[in-house]
Order: sequence, then C-alpha cells, then structure tokens
Amino acid sequence: MPLIILTGVPCSGKTTRADELKLFFEEQGKQVHIISECDQIGKAGFDKNDFYADSNKEKHIRGLLKSEMLKLISPANVVILDALNYIKGYRYELFCGTKTNRSTQCTIHTEINREQAWTFNENRPNVQEKYNRAMFDALVMRYEDPDGKNRWDSPLFTVYPETDIDKPAIYSSLFKKAPPKPNLSTQNAPLSSTNYLYDLDRITKSITDLLIAAKNNGTEGQLAVPGSTESMDVPQVSVHQLVLLRRQYITYSKMHTPDVDRIPDLFVQYLRTSLQQS
Repeated sequence: MPLIILTGVPCSGKTTRADELKLFFEEQGKQVHIISECDQIGKAGFDKNDFYADSNKEKHIRGLLKSEMLKLISPANVVILDALNYIKGYRYELFCGTKTNRSTQCTIHTEINREQAWTFNENRPNVQEKYNRAMFDALVMRYEDPDGKNRWDSPLFTVYPETDIDKPAIYSSLFKKAPPKPNLSTQNAPLSSTNYLYDLDRITKSITDLLIAAKNNGTEGQLAVPGSTESMDVPQVSVHQLVLLRRQYITYSKMHTPDVDRIPDLFVQYLRTSLQQS
C-alpha cells in the first residue's frame, strides 16, 4: 500500500494531519493504517523526554516503525507513518523499503514557526505528552528538513497550521503514478547458500578493507573491486563511515538475501549510492 511519511518538528501538527488524511482516504474507499511513533513509545513504557535523549531507545523504536511499515505495505491501500522522521538517512531507508515492494510514497512536511510549536506544546492538557524545553530545542536542532529534490523525499508537500493539505494532489501522487522500479541493490533474490551470512560478512569486509587500505595509501581514481564488475572512486570519507555503511548493508541483506555471487556488485552499488547522498 502507498506510504505517506509525515515529518516535522515537535508539535507541528503531524497527528492532526494524519487523522485528516485517514478520513479523506477512507472516504475514497481505501483501507488506512496509521503507524504512530507516540503509540510505540508508550507501549515500550518510555518517557518521551528520556526516550529522545537515548539513541539506543530511538533506534529500537525506529526499527519497530519500519518493520510495521514493511509488514503492512501493499499496492492498494494507505499506510501513514506519523513520526518525527527527522533523520534524512532514515527517510531514505523508508524509501528503499517502498521501492523494494514496488509501492508509491510521498512526504508531507508539517512546517511551523518554532515558537508557535513551543506554545502548542505548552498548551497540551496532558503533562506526559509535553516536551521539556531542553529536549524540544534539541529535537529542533537535530531536524533535517526534507528536500523535494531528493528522490526519497519526493513528491514533497509542505503544509502550515493555517493551510489546507492538497488532498487530491496527494491522492494522485500515490494512486495515479507508477511506483519507482527497484534497482539491483534493493531487489530480493532467493538464498542460494547455507553459509550466506558467513559469506556476506567475509565479502563485505574484504571490500571495505580494500577501500580503507587504498584510502590510507592515498590512492586516487577508479579502484577495481575483486569479484565485482563494478569499480568506484576511492571515497573521501572516514573509516568510521565505511564501517557503518557495511553494517547497514549487512542488516539490510539479512532481510533481502541476494545470491552470494552478486554480493560484491550489490555492495559496491550500495556504497556508491550512500556516499553520493552523504
């Protein structure tokens, strides 16, 4: 089902817009599922302010939200992800998920004056739903605004508290356009080796080690990757970033297992794409 990603700073009206969209799409005969970050935080027993101060708790909840989205996604109906979604890289992960499942998506940015958002926060009747000032300001500082030029944020609809959502345009973007075609790095393939995880770890490590060694030696230009038809420029990135990207790819590949022979090509493609977006 098509995915609507809501994103915005705290108290910018995301849940209000989610409910508004749910009613609209139900009137069009669609089944709608709202996946709520606040609901998941509550179910986990986390205090909101403590939760956003703990990166491990945040990663846990983001993983649950993404898993629920992938479970519900299908061609006909609508999933609305009501969350801060303030990290550009996380929105890209969601895009990869919809692309893999041949589904459309759009992003709705609930923009608002920051002091107006703080006033809305202060006026919340439930104390447990309020942010303290330090955490509110921290989340505003962390927020990475969506950009309609990025394919993972596109099409992008920006809405302010005093304006209406362009519901017909959103409907058209989700149901009247073809979904993006999955590329090699996001397509599923059957598991072809009982030692797949071992091979995945070994191959990706060898490629990462090769890139790190080339970087440390000052190598420039295209570098041939053993076992792959692909090559890449030695990236101008930190060793830490290469290690992190390798971990991310391993996590992704555990859910979408390609043939072992394709791991080198797919991993190099993943690195190139990720490094271009950094």
